[in-house]
Amino acid sequence: MSVFRLFTPGPARVQAHALALTLTLPLCLALAPAPSLAAEMPVFEMELRDGVVTPTRIVVEAGTTFKIVLRNTGTTAAEFESLRMRKEKVLGPGVTSFVVIRRLSPGSYPFFDEFHMDKETAHGVIVAR
Repeated sequence: MSVFRLFTPGPARVQAHALALTLTLPLCLALAPAPSLAAEMPVFEMELRDGVVTPTRIVVEAGTTFKIVLRNTGTTAAEFESLRMRKEKVLGPGVTSFVVIRRLSPGSYPFFDEFHMDKETAHGVIVAR
C-alpha cells in the first residue's frame, strides 16, 4: 500500500469533513466576539425643550465618529437640523432618538431647532478640533 493512499481521503471522508465544516463554522462565527465599535464611539446628550437647546456647544475631535442622543422634553415638536452636516431629525414631544455624525473636518458646524428658529436659545454649534 502506498503512502499516498493512506493520506488521500475517499469520497465518504470528504463528505464527512464537509459536513463537519458546514456545522461547526457557523457556530464558531456566532460565538466569536464581535468588535465593540459602539462602546468606543463618543456619545453626547442633547435636550430640546420648547425652543431651548441644551447644550448649545459641543466640542469633538475632528475625524472621529460620534453619536448625539436627542431628547425632546418639551410639549411641542422639535427638529434638530444642521445644513452644514446634512443632518436632521424630527422628534415629537417626549421622544428620544439619535443621530450619528461621521468624521467632521476641523471647523464649526451650526445646528438649530427648526421648529423654534425665532428663539435665540434654539441655536448651537458643534466644534470639531
